[in-house]
Amino acid sequence: MRARRLVAVATVAVGLVALAGCRTEPGVAAYVGDQRITEDAVTGVLDELRATAAPTASPDLGAPPPQVPGRNQVVSALVLSEVCQRVSAEKGYRPQGQAEPAQVARQLGLAAESEYVAKLAALYTCLSGLPAGEPAAPTEQELADVIAAGREAGVIPPDVPDDAAAGQLDGPQLRTALATRKTLAEAVETYDVTVNPRYRPLEFPVLSFSGNAPAVSVPLGEPGSDAVTDISTPEPLPTVEPTEADEPVAS
Repeated sequence: MRARRLVAVATVAVGLVALAGCRTEPGVAAYVGDQRITEDAVTGVLDELRATAAPTASPDLGAPPPQVPGRNQVVSALVLSEVCQRVSAEKGYRPQGQAEPAQVARQLGLAAESEYVAKLAALYTCLSGLPAGEPAAPTEQELADVIAAGREAGVIPPDVPDDAAAGQLDGPQLRTALATRKTLAEAVETYDVTVNPRYRPLEFPVLSFSGNAPAVSVPLGEPGSDAVTDISTPEPLPTVEPTEADEPVAS
């Protein structure tokens, strides 16, 4: 089996108390507390992306093809952005690095000036300021879930036994991602996230296989429903590097 590296998107840990809510309103894609993320806002982001992602007369041969996200992907980014901003404001966290729109745009093959790219860059910058949790060893079920995701994505060949795959996958990146998922999920519950049934189950990947397949994702809002969804997954974004100007995270 050729090793397929896992790509960590962000490491975040916030110990918070859970709070749940249940709301529905026409024209609203999701709520974060009293903040509404409207369907019109999601449509506006996608319309701009489709306009700016059109092929150019002289494309950059080294750039990936444009990857216009689905609605679920846009909603998940907007929801997690709002949660991160609220956590940071409440706890006084400051970014430990800077994700530049141009860097994100190169990864996705999208226009650096687009609203979606700007929001993703701001999200990953925000996530860099949240304190990291303790890496967690995967349970048998968690490891089985990651292996199943890898097989479904075709990155783990059928002839590779589960124990061999587990030996390659279980490591610092996976354990950190599991800690990240746990604490992000607690933050999502604390800030009372409610998602329109059309987007459930809504998730945001915190660890991906190379090649764009999610390995570990944090759930956003309620679990899945019978509604049809159109989930798509982003290319892993660049790791945010610390800068000299950044100050230590508040404890």
